[in-house]
Amino acid sequence: MKNQKPQAVICTPQATLKQAVEFHGHLGPYLVLGLLAGLEAVRALGCKKHFGIRVRVWGADKRPKSCLIDGLQLATGATFGKGNIKKISSSGIRIEVKDCINNKQVVLLPRRALIGRLSRANTHALAEKLAKEIYKSDIKKLFNLKRE
Repeated sequence: MKNQKPQAVICTPQATLKQAVEFHGHLGPYLVLGLLAGLEAVRALGCKKHFGIRVRVWGADKRPKSCLIDGLQLATGATFGKGNIKKISSSGIRIEVKDCINNKQVVLLPRRALIGRLSRANTHALAEKLAKEIYKSDIKKLFNLKRE
């Protein structure tokens, strides 16, 4: 057994969600939104995670909206420790992800229909149910994405 090689971690959407829940502590819609927004931003920019990326998020300064930040950190690799993610106080949610190497940026804004669904998820059971629904949704139905 000493000579066994470590097994590679297979990164599937289910594994990513599982990692997010383990990191954050529970399943909620804002965690899922942050995760999906970050994954989509990295995909749209074609950039690498962790370094050379900057994330700024508005309107996530209080729970449950602040849970969005944990999903963004996991999906983008930007962290408060590295100083490449910043939280800005605002009444509305706005996410900017910048590829600092190529100077490209995407902006994600939640769609109005999504904001309405989030406001109606006012119990833990409803929030968890919504989180599962959101996770299966097409990202285009959740966010408007602009390239800058």
